[in-house]
Amino acid sequence: MKYNFITIEGNIGAGKTTLANLLAEKLNARLILEEFAENPFLSKFYQSPAHYAFPVELFFMAERYKQLKDMVHTKELFQTVTVSDYLFTKCLLFAKVNLPEEEFRLYQKLFDIIHQQLVFPDLLIYLHAPVNKLQQNIKKRNRAFEQSISDEYLFNIQETYTNYIKQHNIKTLFIDASNADFSENEAHVNIILDALNKEYEDGQHYFTLP
Repeated sequence: MKYNFITIEGNIGAGKTTLANLLAEKLNARLILEEFAENPFLSKFYQSPAHYAFPVELFFMAERYKQLKDMVHTKELFQTVTVSDYLFTKCLLFAKVNLPEEEFRLYQKLFDIIHQQLVFPDLLIYLHAPVNKLQQNIKKRNRAFEQSISDEYLFNIQETYTNYIKQHNIKTLFIDASNADFSENEAHVNIILDALNKEYEDGQHYFTLP
């Protein structure tokens, strides 16, 4: 394996966690999953974004930092590869969409202090799906607090992700996940596994799924 730390990212409902679980199983990798259900502000945020955006984002940043910091300090003897279903910079991207300007500047100061203490992934897998596909997946998994997410919100998140990836020239496998079905179509997972055996230059490398 050419990459020791692989991160999967994408919009809400893109299939990050499903793919992370499958890749970790195939690669015998250590798995780090976002513990979104632990955030006590999340359901309140979707009901009243203006009131709960700052605490929801601050809680997520603290939890993600703790998980990734623990990863550095705990070495697994038989697992040399780590797969995560989030990029720490996700904190800043969601905060940029959700917070008013003054709160975002404060949040960014906190982010900058702790971000430099973490290990950056060797490779990013970004799952890009159209908003209607995301909404289908959100309805299918049926988390009550997600059912009111608007198309506009998903589009804003999507734009923020893709702008960040392109501006920072991150080494990224950019996957067109329009028809992705990782849990039922093994060929989709195998395409990504094959891609992980190749060396890539910095920047985006585009893949489509059959």
